[in-house]
Amino acid sequence: MGAEEMNTREQASKHAICYNRPAPDFFEGALLGNGGLGAVVTSRPDAVVIHFGHNNVWDIRIAEKHQDKIGTFEDLFARLKEIPAGYSSLSEEAWYREYVAMTSENYDFPYPRPMPCGSLLLGFDRRTTEVLGHKLSIDSGLCEIFFNAGDSFVTLLVFVDQNTDRLWATLRNSDGETPRANIFNRIKLIPDPNTPPELPKFAASVDVPANQLAFRQALPYSLKEEGVAGDTSKDKAFRLSARVSRGIAFQGSANGLEAKLGEGAEFTVSVELKEGLDANVPGETSIIESPDKESFSAAFVLSEKKWEDYWSRSGVALEDEFLERVWYRNLYFFQCSVKPDATCPGIFANWSYGRIGSEWHGDYHMNYNTQQPFWLAFSSNHVEKHLAYANMVDHVLPVSRKWAQEYYGLRGAYYPHSAYPVEMNMMPYPVPHWGWEVCETPWTVQSLWWHYLYTMDKSFLADRAYTPIKEAVLFMADYMKRPDASGESWGDDRYHIFPTVVPELYELTPGFKKNSDCIVDLTLTKFLFRAFEQACEVLGHNEAETELLAEVRDILSHFPDYPTAESQRGTVFVSVPGEDPEVVYNVPNGISTVFPGEDHGLHSSPEQYRIAVNSYLNHRNEGGNELVFLNLAGARLGKLDLERFKRQIDYCLLPNGTCTDKLLESGGRYSDTTPFDYMGPMGIWFENFALPAVVNECLMQSYNGIIRFFPNWPMDKRAEFSTLRAVGGFLVSATADEGIVQGIEIYSEAGSPLRVYNPWDKARCIRSRGEKTLTGDVLVMETEIGEKIRLIPS
Repeated sequence: MGAEEMNTREQASKHAICYNRPAPDFFEGALLGNGGLGAVVTSRPDAVVIHFGHNNVWDIRIAEKHQDKIGTFEDLFARLKEIPAGYSSLSEEAWYREYVAMTSENYDFPYPRPMPCGSLLLGFDRRTTEVLGHKLSIDSGLCEIFFNAGDSFVTLLVFVDQNTDRLWATLRNSDGETPRANIFNRIKLIPDPNTPPELPKFAASVDVPANQLAFRQALPYSLKEEGVAGDTSKDKAFRLSARVSRGIAFQGSANGLEAKLGEGAEFTVSVELKEGLDANVPGETSIIESPDKESFSAAFVLSEKKWEDYWSRSGVALEDEFLERVWYRNLYFFQCSVKPDATCPGIFANWSYGRIGSEWHGDYHMNYNTQQPFWLAFSSNHVEKHLAYANMVDHVLPVSRKWAQEYYGLRGAYYPHSAYPVEMNMMPYPVPHWGWEVCETPWTVQSLWWHYLYTMDKSFLADRAYTPIKEAVLFMADYMKRPDASGESWGDDRYHIFPTVVPELYELTPGFKKNSDCIVDLTLTKFLFRAFEQACEVLGHNEAETELLAEVRDILSHFPDYPTAESQRGTVFVSVPGEDPEVVYNVPNGISTVFPGEDHGLHSSPEQYRIAVNSYLNHRNEGGNELVFLNLAGARLGKLDLERFKRQIDYCLLPNGTCTDKLLESGGRYSDTTPFDYMGPMGIWFENFALPAVVNECLMQSYNGIIRFFPNWPMDKRAEFSTLRAVGGFLVSATADEGIVQGIEIYSEAGSPLRVYNPWDKARCIRSRGEKTLTGDVLVMETEIGEKIRLIPS
């Protein structure tokens, strides 16, 4: 029942992405990548054009004006309290309009942003050669572009090396052999057409004897004044080089980065991207290794091994072919777009061209966008991918501490609303009407605790997770114990979260009518405090943290209730006290206690479960930020309508197999004239690669420490999963067929106590130490490191 029995790579091979005509548009092209380098393979009727990007390559300039004018939280809060509560908007106050304009100015600059790394063009004579379409095999990352070349069919094989930042391409006949003649008549490197004109001009080089083209683009840390020598030690650069096999005639062109290609017995091209500090990126004279079909094959074999290992980590085999396809394809995209030794991806990952991938700077948004893709890493057993996110948290921690101390005058760290993977000395978006979203502080560190729970890796908890979590706890404890957040004016003995901003809704409101105890703030802060208590217990820090733990427990014992309202479906959770339950949300705030808060779900009391279900069914969402988020909560409640979920995925699908963000209804921020697909052309939405996490939650849940099988799966359809990861460091495999759970296999990585919701009346437990029949609603047993446990119906 383990991954070795399922042949998960073979399952992946069933879900190739095919396109039966030329694919000239960026969003029609095949997506390739190795977690650092990204490539989009497009095909025009006259050429193959491949666009390059990289998670490490950014326009690293940053605007950090007005640091001396921002002031402090308390000063601004005092002024905001003076604005009449009767105003319809704080912007009616002239000084606040000016303040927002001033604090927004830095973000209005187009940089920092992902920097596209140029394109490779391979041209052909369309009088003799016709492109027919392409096939992307997700099990191996191989893209095949098919051509009708006169009296024969020819295929261009393309893949991105999983071990180095290089793309390979070679021609083959339909029988897999080298074709008699090369079909390409020109090769060209194209620096990105939207390279900012104020950047240094790229340096081009053409080496005819070596069959190589290259260009090098410098990326200054800051713009220098003319005639003034500046510090260039932080400048970065990248270099894109393309070299054609020696057997192909290569003639330089007057058009610069272009060469004419002649006949030859073998066509192979290798494209290499070098990036890093300017001083370390090779100059124009650097020649890369000459490619041939043997080096192509050798590199492909090594890359295949990486893909084999990746697919061996987990798998599913579902009677529902659509959901199985969604699972494998998005895990493919996840592998292409993130790895721990490259910069954590922003909103649009490592694929960019022109202005595609630059909206919102392609940055880190901490009110779900940055966190969501990594929800996939845990249950799918690709926890190592989450290290890229942990690195991002380390990167933003210094500026987050500085902001907590200098702006708020409080301990700990206030994690940002928006951040960049470049050097920052201040918050990139200090605008109060979004920058005061308090939920982003506990939300930023939440997955660090999940990393421990799903692996039981105490070293990670101690070395990587504990400090950022503690910093968040310090801030939240101080923030909730401020005089403005508790006391007689509240009429209760609670510690409140005030002021705050509901994600994607309301902004700051006159009189702060909708700016206290936002439900996502409450549920994530509760999650944070409980995680800190458990972390101290695990690491033996209880004595050292006596004072802070006492503060945390005091706040938890005087914690606000989740806000509710009466709807047509009964009592529901709402995002903030006093809210209309018919409000149209963007981020699904009202169900946040189910996910990501993990306070409610199938484990809840009947009353709390009913309110959570009512909230889910009553939820109205305008679209754009809910495809994974809302449906995952539905699965957690066992209420996700899978057929409707599939239709929504289909609605959002692009030709390249990814899902874009699409609108669902007007009435919130969007009007009846808003194009419902306006976010589609912005880029490849990295966040939606988390779709397999929704499927995983339908097959298995373990968020409360008890493993539950097939909680949201129609038991009349066969489903099998292999080595999905559960809380406690367990790798779990199971099969459902003919209406029942047929069998379960659990591998204990950490030797944790195992708890399982019993799917039968009686369970046979088969272990190396013998067999036993178990009964009861929850099966409980101790385990040993490396032990396999089988459970079958008795």
